[in-house]
Amino acid sequence: MAPMEARALRRCLAQPVALDPYLCDVAAREPSHRFLGGATQGCYLRQVALIRALAEREGRHPGSLTVLDWGTGKGHISHLLRQAGFRVTGCDIARPAEDSTFGQRTPILSERQLPVTPLDHDWMLPFPDAHFDLVVSFGVLEHVANDQASLREIRRVLAPGGRFVFTFLPYWLSWTQRLSHLRGNRYHDRLYRVRDVRRLAAAAGFEVEGVWHGQLFPKNSQPHRPLVERVDRFLTWHTPLRYLATNLEGVLRVAGGAPRG
Repeated sequence: MAPMEARALRRCLAQPVALDPYLCDVAAREPSHRFLGGATQGCYLRQVALIRALAEREGRHPGSLTVLDWGTGKGHISHLLRQAGFRVTGCDIARPAEDSTFGQRTPILSERQLPVTPLDHDWMLPFPDAHFDLVVSFGVLEHVANDQASLREIRRVLAPGGRFVFTFLPYWLSWTQRLSHLRGNRYHDRLYRVRDVRRLAAAAGFEVEGVWHGQLFPKNSQPHRPLVERVDRFLTWHTPLRYLATNLEGVLRVAGGAPRG
C-alpha cells in the first residue's frame, strides 16, 4: 500500500460515527460492559470502518470476506464486524481467564448467536491453511504466551494477500501505560516499539502496510465525543506527542501474495 493510500484509509479513524444502539443497551444493563457505551465503542467502530475501507478499496464486498476475530472476548468486535457485513468466525482461549470468552459473562455472544471456537493451545489455531481473508486483533497480541509463534500461526491461516489488522497494542513510551505500571497495574506487562512490530512481522512472513500511533487521550470511561477523537488523531499523526500515545495500530499483509477471489 502506497503512503498516500495508507493516509487516505487511515482517515476513517477520525471520522464521526454513530454508536451502535444494541451495544449501548448492553453497556447500560451490564456493569462489566459499561466501556461499550462511550468513547471506546467509537474507537471500535472506526477500526471496523477502516477494515471495510480496506476491502472496498480492492473492489471486494465485505460479505465475500471471511474474518477471524482472534480473541473474541465479550463479542463486541464480532458483532460490529457482522453488522458491517463481514462473515465472522470468533475464537478464544478455552480457559477461565478474566478476558477469555470462557471466563466471563458474554451476553452479546448469546443474544446475537455468535459462536466462538475454543482454543486448546496457546498459539496453534484449529483452522486449515489459507482459510481466512482477514484476521483482526483488538488488544490481543500483547497478552498471548508467544507473540511470534502466534503471528506465524495467523500467517498460516491467512489466504494469499490476506491481512492482519491490529489495534490497542501497548506502546513502550505511552504515558498511560507507564502511569499504570507505577501504580502497580501490570495488565500490559509487554510494551512494543514500532521496530518490534516490524521485526515480528518479517519473521512471520508479513509485509508491513502501515504502523501508526493512536489514543493519546484515555477513552475507557469517557463519553462519545467525535471532536475529541479528531483532535486525538491529529496530535498522534502530526505532532511529536505521538510518542506518548497509548497504542500502536496497523495492517500487516501476507508477503508476496495477491488477494484470492
